Amino acid sequence: MRATIAAVEAVVALPAYRDAVLSRSPAIVHFDPGARGVFLGYDFHLTDGVPQLIEINTNAGGGLLNAVLANSLPAGKPDVASREDAFVAMFRDEWRLQRGDRPLRAIAIVDDDPAGQYLYPEFLLFRELFRRHGLFAEVADAGALVYRDGLLWHGDTAIDLVYNRATDFMLEQPAHAGLRHAYLDGAVVVTPHPRAHALYADKRNLVLLSDPERLRQLGATENIVATLARGVPATVEVAPDNAESLWRERRRLFFKPAHGFGSRGAYRGEKLTRRVWQDILAGQYVAQAFVPPSERVLRDAATPVSLKMDFRYYVYAGATQLIAARLYQGQTTNFRTPFGGFAPVLIDG
Repeated sequence: MRATIAAVEAVVALPAYRDAVLSRSPAIVHFDPGARGVFLGYDFHLTDGVPQLIEINTNAGGGLLNAVLANSLPAGKPDVASREDAFVAMFRDEWRLQRGDRPLRAIAIVDDDPAGQYLYPEFLLFRELFRRHGLFAEVADAGALVYRDGLLWHGDTAIDLVYNRATDFMLEQPAHAGLRHAYLDGAVVVTPHPRAHALYADKRNLVLLSDPERLRQLGATENIVATLARGVPATVEVAPDNAESLWRERRRLFFKPAHGFGSRGAYRGEKLTRRVWQDILAGQYVAQAFVPPSERVLRDAATPVSLKMDFRYYVYAGATQLIAARLYQGQTTNFRTPFGGFAPVLIDG
């Protein structure tokens, strides 16, 4: 999994790759603020012990929750304080990349209706973490941010940095106009940002990453090509010219919206109806070779429970910060399964 991550990072650094993915994206992605983007999430399934990269996310939630969870283990627990320090250092690094030595004072943890979000408790953990490190921090609704006098305001506080948990990845919604304008004017540091999403999390990127010949054309080395051929399931865009063949082969495919998140709008091919298929054809989707997740059996319940499992690597600047598992039932990852949710990962040796 680490080798696959390193190979993806090497491809993303290629100028030809950047030109290819940015040219098909909204104009906002051509603004390069300098910051990298915090908490990349590389999600893997294990099939017969061979890890397969299912997708990459730019606002991967759960990093701080999993650091606290890992610290609750009776044995082999990591130093949660050091992980928290590393997370704060990551945000300070984002600030320095865009602002140099100017002092960072105020952070807003931002989402739409944050108190109504499933991971709202994590927002509060981040607020307290930042405050413990001497920073003003508050949880804010993205629509409550106001851009005036060259600054982004939340109430009476001028915000220096926005930790962006909203899923309007291109900041296109009218409610986000203030945040969008401040970001494009360089008046606030936003992380993760639209450019990072285009470079990493657009599902169409998986088409390039799983195509050896295209990777060679982009300038990837043979070692990188071979690593990604082993680690990324074959993926194609759904288009009129391949629709008939994809429908015939649907049982071995998984369909995902190019700009989706949190498994929304994603479908296991064998479950597709004709009505849903028409929605897929009308949207912007990719078809990925189906990689069944591995399973774990929890035996401490009254009756043993079999749960599907995937792995999430939290990555910044190419380095792994934390590994977590997600346990669930059903065709897509969810947090509704009894006994499911995040689980800590311990590496032996």
